[in-house]
Formats: sequence, C-alpha cells, structure tokens
Amino acid sequence: MNYRIEKDMLGEIKVPSDVYWGSNTQRAIINFQISGKKFPSIFITSLAQAKKACLLANIDLALVDKEKGNAILKAIDEILDEKKYFNQFPIDIFQTGSGTQTNMNMNEVVANRANEILGYPRGDKHPIHPNDHVNKSQSSNDVIPSAMHVSALHSIQKLFPTLEKLVESLESKIIEFKDVIKVGRTHLQDAVPIPLSLEFEVYKKQITTNLERLRYTSNELYYIPIGGTAVGTGLNAHKDFAKLAVSHLSRITNLSFKVNPVKAESIASHNAVVNLSGNLRLLALSLLKMANDIRWLGSGPRAGLSELKIPQNEPGSSIMPGKINPTQSEALIQVCLQVIGNDSVISFGEAYGSILDLNVCKPVMIINLLESIEILNGGINSFIDHCLSGLKVNVSQINENLEQMLMIITNLTPILGYDKCSEIAQRAYKEGKTIKTIIKEMGLRIENLDELLDPKEMV
Repeated sequence: MNYRIEKDMLGEIKVPSDVYWGSNTQRAIINFQISGKKFPSIFITSLAQAKKACLLANIDLALVDKEKGNAILKAIDEILDEKKYFNQFPIDIFQTGSGTQTNMNMNEVVANRANEILGYPRGDKHPIHPNDHVNKSQSSNDVIPSAMHVSALHSIQKLFPTLEKLVESLESKIIEFKDVIKVGRTHLQDAVPIPLSLEFEVYKKQITTNLERLRYTSNELYYIPIGGTAVGTGLNAHKDFAKLAVSHLSRITNLSFKVNPVKAESIASHNAVVNLSGNLRLLALSLLKMANDIRWLGSGPRAGLSELKIPQNEPGSSIMPGKINPTQSEALIQVCLQVIGNDSVISFGEAYGSILDLNVCKPVMIINLLESIEILNGGINSFIDHCLSGLKVNVSQINENLEQMLMIITNLTPILGYDKCSEIAQRAYKEGKTIKTIIKEMGLRIENLDELLDPKEMV
C-alpha cells in the first residue's frame, strides 16, 4: 500500500494515499479497533447535511469566500447525492463520547475532496483546511448532537407509515373477526366469552396510542444546538450563524428545525433522545404482547389453543416433518427485546454520560436509537406481510371450546348466587360435563336458560 505522510500536533503519521481522510481519522482507526461497527449511512448523511447547512450560513456571513465555499459545497453534495464516499468513514462507533473523531473524519474527507476539486493534492490542508473552513463556526459538541436529531427524525419518519400500515391491517382483521365469539382467558385460565375482534381492537388501540406518542415526542428533536459550539455559549460563532444554519438545514432536509433557546442543554444532555427511545420501548412492549398473544392463540395444531391458524411460511423443524412454527411472532419478539435493551443503553448513556457541560455517550446513544427504529420498521413490516395478513380463524376449535367452557356460569350469578354457581362449575369440571347438563341434573328451573348460557348474548 502506498502512503502519504501527514503532520499534526502529535507528529507524523502514515495515511493511505488513496483515501480522503487525514491524520485525525487515521489515528482514530488505530486507536479505536473495538467493535468493527461503523456509523450507518443515515447518520453520515445527516452529518453531511448539517455540514452543508453550516457552510451555507458561513457563506451568507462572508466567513468563507465563494471559491472555497463552492468547492466545499460540491464535495458535500457528492457525499449526499452520489454516496460514493461512504467508504471514507471507517471509524468505530466506540470512540470519544462526543463523536469528535467522526466529525473530524467528515471535515477531512470534505476538505481533501474540495482541495482536489480546486486542483490541489490530498493531505496538504491547503487551500481548504478541515478545521478552519469545513468546521467553521462549529464544534463536534454541537454538530454531532444536531446530526443525532437529524438522523433520528429521518428514521422515525419512515416508521410512521409502517405503524399506519399495521393499524390498517389490524382494522381489516377486526372486521374479518367481528362475528367470532371465543373463550376469554385470564391468568391463562378460562374466563367469560369475548369477541375475537375485541382482542384485536386492544392491539389496534395500543398501536394508535404509541403512534401518537412517537409523533408528539419526535417534535422535541426539532430543537438543535447548532451554533452553540463547545459548551453552548456560541464561542467563535457569529451571532446570526445559528439562525441561518437552522434555516438552511430545514430547507435541505425538509424538516422544520429550530434553534434550541438553551443550546447548552442539547450539548450537555440528550433528554429528547432518551424520551423518543422510551416511547419506542413502549411500542415494543405493545408489539410484544400482540406477537405473543397470536403465538399462543395459534399454538397446536392438536395440543395447543389452536384458535388461530398462522400462515405456513416455512418448515419448522429439521427433525420433525410437517411442523410449522410461529416464526414471525418469534422474530418480532426478538426485535422487541433488542429495542428494550437498546433503551436501557440509551438511558444509562444519559445517566452516566451527562456530566457537567457535555454528554460523553453520544455515539452509543444515537447508534442504539437508530437501530431500534430500523429493526422495528423491518420487524413490523415482516410481521404484517408474513403473519398478520394471512391469519385465519379455526372455527371448529373455537366452537368446541365454547361448548365446553365453564365460565358461562358467571351469567347466572345474579339468579343463583355466587356459591351455587361455584358448586355447579366445580361439578361440571370434575365430571367432565357442560354447565347446562349439570343444571338439568340438579333439577334447577331457570327461565330462558338457553339464552342466558348463549356466549353471544354475554358479549
């Protein structure tokens, strides 16, 4: 491999001659060989968008001249439009807690490409300097959290249509199942009858509530600390820089960003990220219930509840022929567990990282947030397409369970009293008979008995 020699405050370092990054990135590659995990493209895109907004604000304020500014703008647009430079961001996500290495990585790639556009070699930091020009009026401490908010909003916007699709799919099942009455269950034991559609209305209500929460919570992310520089005071930034940068960023992203009135808050702490993650955790808990319920209702087909027929997508066993498993439920459950775990990391990142004037867990917080959104999006879509849309009712099993159910006796307690009804239910259970049979054997005369014991009349 051919190298070029670059110099910085720590001395000389070899940098591969064919890359656009510089000495800071190279040192980070050497010093943070930890996980092999890199920032996803959505974050790199968001950081580039933030850089573009800052550049345009600096040009507006005549802080960067037109020639340099146009070259930097072209370099950033190449990253955004062509994405051919995404392989130039190799740094491990486990790095400094401010994300400084990734910010410097972006500065170096943009500066080297801009210099190349102007006809100068890579690595000389001339005429465009990564810090003096690309990072003008910025600090990692304000531009990284701004990129965190941008990337989170880009991602969550893709989740909303997926949740709307889930609501629509649940609505179709509610209509399909509206006339199906089944045994209700509490404590995993038989309870009074319940419409199958009502169980699915529960899922729909939870999802619509979670969607409203996420929309409301995501609004906090529109407030960003750009222009706050190192600690939120705006040192080395023009007084109009933040307002201009936010205006440009809103236009670039089609998202309505605003300047955080207390920029230091979004630098020292990431409450907005924690809040969004917490609501993703609530969504995961709702999804987990739905997936688990459907898995239970589809258990069998001979020795389980077997009230739902799950789609037969693939063989379920390498040893047991003909076996079908609730794989989509299991996949979604695992997604939900990962989201719950990610939320714990994010919460601890806020608790342990938000010390004095800078949160120092930024990379791990945003990586976990973006992963949660991504896998929820994929997991929900997979569950809808390969499970929910193909769910069918096992009518014969449901009716058989209804015929044998004991808790229809509950409807007779106003007539016979709790104790007498308990006696009837226990006798029916021990003798393996129906409630109606025991009542007749006991010689009890109850007017409209058939109507009173009709499960459809009890819902």
